[in-house]
Amino acid sequence: MKKVAILDYGSGNIRSAHRAMERAGAEVTVTADPKIALTADGLLVPGVGAYEACMAGLKSVQGDRIIGERLAGGRPVMGICVGMQILFDKGIEFGVETDGCGEWPGTVERLQAEVVPHMGWNTVEAPQGSRLFAGTDADTRFYFVHSYAVQQWELDIADHIRAPKVTWADHGGRFVAAVENGPLWATQFHPEKSGDAGAILLKNWVDTL
Repeated sequence: MKKVAILDYGSGNIRSAHRAMERAGAEVTVTADPKIALTADGLLVPGVGAYEACMAGLKSVQGDRIIGERLAGGRPVMGICVGMQILFDKGIEFGVETDGCGEWPGTVERLQAEVVPHMGWNTVEAPQGSRLFAGTDADTRFYFVHSYAVQQWELDIADHIRAPKVTWADHGGRFVAAVENGPLWATQFHPEKSGDAGAILLKNWVDTL
């Protein structure tokens, strides 16, 4: 059984994530202990609320360093919702610009839609060969709750490096819904709240650990 640490930094749907990861077949520990977070087979980074508050909480438990060290060693990390957003360079909310973890270039900005937040079920456009979405259909819906997202994918890839697999969704315009980039995976939607479809995705991640 693979060991998954859920990073507890004061932001995130910890209880639902814990249940969902157990359902996916993982042995789960909720922790802010850097040693446990660094050595687990997989690290899950949840997140809800404001970007600035999430980054402050993350730094308070050395979460940015933990994520960076795991990725430098090729050890899997998965971000969910704001836990995905903080992986990018920066977020802008209410005119406040906050530096993120900088694992990917890009800016988290307010959605350009008539109705915000984007709350409810929506389909996604997953790329061919996605391991994350294996076993799901094109019309499968996932549960979103967010007002901000990355709306442009800015990472340039050299010819000899495998390009990340980027999944898109639409709400008043296209935005990044998920990314698979080597050991770093992330979703803007909540797989732990997406029923059987979300359970398939989390099991797919656990199976890679």
